[in-house]
Amino acid sequence: MHVNETDLDWDEYDREGATFRRKELSTAADADELGCSLYELPPDARSWPYHYHTANEEALYVLAGDGRLRAPDGARSLTAGGFVSFPADERGAHRVVNDADEPLRYLMFSTMREPDLTVYPDSETVGVFVGAPPGGRDERSLHGFYDLEDDLAFWESVADAAEDS
Repeated sequence: MHVNETDLDWDEYDREGATFRRKELSTAADADELGCSLYELPPDARSWPYHYHTANEEALYVLAGDGRLRAPDGARSLTAGGFVSFPADERGAHRVVNDADEPLRYLMFSTMREPDLTVYPDSETVGVFVGAPPGGRDERSLHGFYDLEDDLAFWESVADAAEDS
């Protein structure tokens, strides 16, 4: 299906240190297994918190502006025409920062696999996505965010559940 980004409205995000605008191109084009969103970060703004996916590769292509990419091997500059890929493991951790005076516009691509665990190293949390991948709009059978350090004794929890039934 064909869409033009000028026909789509921006979704505005402003949550706990993440401020950006996004147009979900792949959703509008009814794509199933490929995600693509147009992002715009205003000056001095940041994208999603630093994270990586365990099932989904991502890639970024800079359309306009300058910024900085936080990655496991350090920060690097982002400029128009730049392309970066993010593997589906801790090597793919990333966060985009606009430290320039003009908006930063880029495309973000993703495989759309589920289930996926998205790890947020700074907050030591993990997002669980089952039934629809991150960025997907289908109903999820399981979705939530959990502390990485939470430890539940499996057999004790099974025994407690058995007693309750």
